[in-house]
Amino acid sequence: MKKETDNKNEEMSFEEALAKLGETVRLLEEGKAPLEESMKYYEEGVKLVRFCSEKLKNARQKITEVGADGND
Repeated sequence: MKKETDNKNEEMSFEEALAKLGETVRLLEEGKAPLEESMKYYEEGVKLVRFCSEKLKNARQKITEVGADGND
């Protein structure tokens, strides 16, 4: 099941993941969900943060490479 979630996240765009993360944070901040459900939200949020961080890291790397190529 973990692989299904990971595959779903890989197909997601950065913008979609960020929006989903915002919704997850909102649900957690409301504090209305039972503990088990809150834990699921938290776990999903951590996955989304990692996904977004990886996308940003890759984008920074590409920008650095493009900038370096232009200095030739």
